[in-house]
Amino acid sequence: MSATVSTPKESGALPVRKITTADLDWALREGWSDFQAKRGDLIFVALLYPAIGLIAAAFALNDAALPLVFPFAAGLSIFGPAAASGFYELARRREAGLESSWRHFFDPMRGKQGSTILMLTTGLGVLFLFWLGAAYAIYAATMGPDFPTGVASFLRRVFTTPQGWTLIVLGNLAGAVFAVVTLMTTLVSFPMAVDLDVDPGHAVETSLRAVSANPGPVAGWGLRVGILLVLGALPAFIGLAVVLPTLGYATWHLYTRMVER
Repeated sequence: MSATVSTPKESGALPVRKITTADLDWALREGWSDFQAKRGDLIFVALLYPAIGLIAAAFALNDAALPLVFPFAAGLSIFGPAAASGFYELARRREAGLESSWRHFFDPMRGKQGSTILMLTTGLGVLFLFWLGAAYAIYAATMGPDFPTGVASFLRRVFTTPQGWTLIVLGNLAGAVFAVVTLMTTLVSFPMAVDLDVDPGHAVETSLRAVSANPGPVAGWGLRVGILLVLGALPAFIGLAVVLPTLGYATWHLYTRMVER
């Protein structure tokens, strides 16, 4: 049984629990079970691949945008918790024994739930813009202000010069910082917004408390998510159609272990 830790005295604050690695394993098993019952891969096939194609074409036609191709693609994961809101709802309904057809996928976008999720998503949008700004600043500082002339020239500069390797190292370090911020602020807040009548500030505060109470397990969760996303992206992002819904379902179950509702 997960242990409940102390909570602030302010009205409405929910207790958070300590979890273990066993809870991470359990959440992934439950997420996989939900996926087998409500696959969701066709949704991502229908939406993900056309979006990837359009984005790639837009960047390929604009040399000035090439330095932001990888940061843009990697940064889209910031919006993962928002995109998974429908899967949180389906997992919630299935867990409660309620009817869980696909028509409930967009239920979280209605009423106060929808307003809270929209506010949280706006916050992620701001974080995404900061990430792109940081990525471009790192590029300018390491590679200079000149834009690459074509994809081949850009890749050659990045992978065959000391400046390019410095760019890779600094960019990945910065990306890790943004990933940690996203994980800390969204791991609980989005599932909580789907589950309860809660304001955005309260949801984020609860997420930060839950993460602070479980630094080791949360780090382990982030590592697992990162590995699964990398595996899902190879080759040609095919596996993401399975990985993303499964992680969405699993995150709901992890939330139920971390927060005393």
